[in-house]
Amino acid sequence: MDQDTAVHLAQQAMELAMKVGGPLLLVGLAIGLIVSVFQAVTQIQEQSLSFIPKIVGVAAVIVVAGPWMLGQLLGYTEELYRSIPALVGGG
Repeated sequence: MDQDTAVHLAQQAMELAMKVGGPLLLVGLAIGLIVSVFQAVTQIQEQSLSFIPKIVGVAAVIVVAGPWMLGQLLGYTEELYRSIPALVGGG
C-alpha cells in the first residue's frame, strides 16, 4: 500500500464520518441555538433546559436516520474488507 492509497482511504473515512455524524451535529447545533435564544429572551438560566432537548433531538434523528447511517457504515466496511487483498498486494 502506497501513500496515495492511505490518503485516499483516510479521505473516504473522513467523508463517511461527516455524512453519518453531520445530521446529529446539525440537529444538536440547531436545538442548542433555539434554546439559547429562548433562554436569552426569558432570562431562564437553567442548565438542564439546554441539555434535555438536545438529547431528545439527537435520539429522534438516530431513530429516523439510523438505518441509513448503518447502511452507510456497512457499505464502507464491506468495500474496505473486499479491497484488502488488493491493498496488501495479493491480488
